[in-house]
Amino acid sequence: MEETAVKTRWYDNIWAALIFFTRLPFWRLHQPPQTSYKTVVEFWPLTGWLTGGAMATALYFGSMILPYAVAVIAAIAVRLLITGALHEDGLADFLDGFGGGGNRERILAIMKDSHIGTYGVLGLIIYMLLLGTALYSMPVTVAALTILAADPFSKMITSQLVNVLPYARREEEAKNKTIYRKPSLAAGLSLTVQGLLPMALMIWLSGISNWYLFIFVPPLVMFFLYLLIQRKIHGYTGDCCGAVCLLVELAIYLVACSQQLIVKS
Repeated sequence: MEETAVKTRWYDNIWAALIFFTRLPFWRLHQPPQTSYKTVVEFWPLTGWLTGGAMATALYFGSMILPYAVAVIAAIAVRLLITGALHEDGLADFLDGFGGGGNRERILAIMKDSHIGTYGVLGLIIYMLLLGTALYSMPVTVAALTILAADPFSKMITSQLVNVLPYARREEEAKNKTIYRKPSLAAGLSLTVQGLLPMALMIWLSGISNWYLFIFVPPLVMFFLYLLIQRKIHGYTGDCCGAVCLLVELAIYLVACSQQLIVKS
């Protein structure tokens, strides 16, 4: 009965997500029970409100005192500092594993290796160049609004990997020694609200005509990545979640760039 009561303490689960997905010292204020870390994906988009908000704030106000290109780089750096480059590390491992591995066992072994390889280095460079260039190509207000929407929305979409795929390793082989639980119906509805609310706000404030592209393209990117992951390793890992999250988010920025070209033409 005590175990069940712990699992239902939603505030512990939110606090666990903030501790897990950021490097801010939330753990100094409160340490949730270990079982709460199995639910962190259910509040992943909510942490995106924090990381996206910090990044958007740094970009918007930084552009008032710095050249815009410098403000873009500073905004990206702010998010990296808050998250500890958690998802970027996952992207590098994902690219190394799927780029250099052949069979399932080899891919999983490469992804678990702490060293970064050629695919990971080149992939991170290309990703950062695309991210920075995409943000720089947008007016600062549009870029800030897009960041606020893209961060939680991409995490909401990526969280579906936990629903549609099993964990690819045994729990004791996981890097964080925790396997996420599959979200319940209530948790799924909460995830939807966490991810869609900032996106709806961005579309409304920006007055974008082709708003459906922001709803259609990111899930499509996630679907193709899901097919790749399912075919190669038959399950997800934490690195897969981090990589898919960043690539889905990048797709949102690229859609926003295309919208700016349409407006200018």
